[in-house]
Order: sequence, then structure tokens, then C-alpha cells
Amino acid sequence: MNVLFVVCGEGLGHASRSVKLANYIKEQGVNCSFATYGKAYSFIQDRTDCPVYELSREVMLGGTGGYFSIGKTIAGIPVSLVKSFLTAWKILRREDIDVVVCDTMFAAGAAAKILQIPVLFMTNQNYFGSLTNPNAWYWKIFGKVIRTYLSFVPKKVLVPDFAPPNTISEYNFRLTEKNREQYVFIGPILDPAIHEVTPTRETVFASFGGESFNMPLYWMLKEISEINPRVTVQVCSPSEGLPEEGANFKIAGYVKNTFPYIARAKAAIIHGGLSTLHEAVYLGKPVLLIVDPNHPEEGNNGRKVEELGCGIMIRKDSVTKESLHEAICSCMEMEAADMRGLYEKEDGRVGFSRVLEEVVSANSRRTRKP
Repeated sequence: MNVLFVVCGEGLGHASRSVKLANYIKEQGVNCSFATYGKAYSFIQDRTDCPVYELSREVMLGGTGGYFSIGKTIAGIPVSLVKSFLTAWKILRREDIDVVVCDTMFAAGAAAKILQIPVLFMTNQNYFGSLTNPNAWYWKIFGKVIRTYLSFVPKKVLVPDFAPPNTISEYNFRLTEKNREQYVFIGPILDPAIHEVTPTRETVFASFGGESFNMPLYWMLKEISEINPRVTVQVCSPSEGLPEEGANFKIAGYVKNTFPYIARAKAAIIHGGLSTLHEAVYLGKPVLLIVDPNHPEEGNNGRKVEELGCGIMIRKDSVTKESLHEAICSCMEMEAADMRGLYEKEDGRVGFSRVLEEVVSANSRRTRKP
């Protein structure tokens, strides 16, 4: 069996989880390859010996005044989708692919559908609504378009999260009786090496994106580390524009895995992306989510994190050095809910492998019919 993972290159969470899935099914004799772009291209090459094809990007996350901007983000999407479709089409026509796994990439799924190649689509959401404008017309239209696509193109929609009622991304989904069976909550996708680390309580972990509009937050953290010796900040980010290191402010730069750093933390400051969030929750670390109120995913994840007792959420538009300092201290004293038992029951790699086998088996039966 030949499986092509088509991976969104915005951030590294998509690439990280897709590599973990590929490494797992390779042990079962499956041939895997990747198509992606940006930082994810070199990230995947560094973590696997699978072929990696370069794909045109579909979206470029944009920001204005330190916040996510829907206008800047969607401006170039139509042209980008066409380019991505064409590059994916060439790859699929050239290579012998049995199944395409799209991790939040849409054009390649459409190309595979036309070529009658089964598609699995992995995503954290089918509903969009920011804290600032949860019912804005553009979020409603965007969500409708995405849900329509997901109802026609993939065989199954894979959610790398706990099954209800413990789904951290719960508020980013709208499921109905009509579409519910198509969605499979396969479970969180963790690196198996995370089970071997021993959690301690030494630092405050911080990693919430390397975009330029996030740099002011890192500077706040450095100032806090200088006035409070209990707050030794460990930043994991290779981005330019970070403050210089100090006695209590350390920068790891590019790291292959963040979970060894999270394991040493009293608290983890992150932006609410699902991959890093699950690593922190598994390790029992209380999380402080600094969410962009204009972002369509972060605030919804934050709501569920608070409900589950795994951390607290603060809005980026209300953050000051003083309020951030207070939130960090509160988070360091928090006893996070113990979710480890759920991770043992719901392994996303096992769930993915099961769905893959079912889809391939069903497709084989159809192709054998006279």
C-alpha cells in the first residue's frame, strides 16, 4: 500500500502528527510519502526517510497590529488553491498512490477525488468563530464551505483528539445526524518517546508561534523573568526578533521535539494549537493559553481546556506585563486534571491505522466488482 500525506505547512503541528502516523504505519509495511511546503518541508525531511515532494501553499497566515487577520489570510487563497491543485495533480498522476491523507489541505483532496483515489482528511475543526466575532458572516460562510467540502471529498474525516465528551477541540466542530458517522475521533497523536520522560517542575515553558506579531509577548516574558526569580522561562522558537537570553530567560531555538522541555515545566505557555496542547496535558502540565481573540480555533480550545481543569485562558488583547505575570503565577500553582488514562485508551496512531485499513478494504471490494 502506498500512502501520500499532504500536509499543511503553516506551523509545524500538522507535519509533526503526520510524521508520527507515517512512522507507525511504516512498521506495518505501508509505503509512505509526503507533499508539503515551507518549514514543514525540511521538518519532515529531517524526521523521515520517506520521499517528500514540494507543494504550493494554500494559505498564508496574516496578522495586523499583533493579531490574526482574516482579511489578510484569505486574500490570496483562490490563486493559491489553483497552484496547489496543479502541483498535487502532477504528483498524483506521476506516482502510484493508493490513499491520500490530507492534513488540513484541500486542493490535493479534490485532485485525488477526481482521480478516484480514496481520501482521508485530518482536521481540528469544521466550524469557525473567533472570540471577537463568533457569529460573523464570513465565519459562517467559511464554515459552510468547509463542511460541504468535507461531506463530498473524503471517505472519512479524522479528528486527532479524544472522543466526546472529552474532545479538547469540541467547540470547533458542528456535527449533525447527517454527517456524524463520517467523523472519526481517532485519539491524540503523541510521539511514543513522550512516555519515557519523567516530568519535573523547573521552568516555565513558552512557545506560541514565531510570527512577528507574537514577539511583544516574548519580550514581556523576559521582563517578568527579570523581576521574579521563580519564573525561569524556557523558550522554544527559532524565530528572529526574540529577546536576548538572560539569567532566567533561556532560548532553545530549533528543537526536534518540544515535549522534553515541556516535561521540565511548572506550567506551559502556548497559543492553543492542538498538538502541543496534547503534549502538555499528557505530561500533567497546567497550560496557560494566550489566545488571539481574532483566531478561529484558539479561543474555542481554551474554553474546553478550562472546563476540563487542564489550564487557564487569557486573551491576547487584554494582556499586560502585570496581568501575564499574575496568570503565570496562578498557573504554576494549579494542579492540572489527570488525563493520562484517556491517552492510554485512545491512541491516535492505532485509530488512524484502523480507519486506513477499513477504507482500503472497502475500496478494494468496490474495484473487484464486475
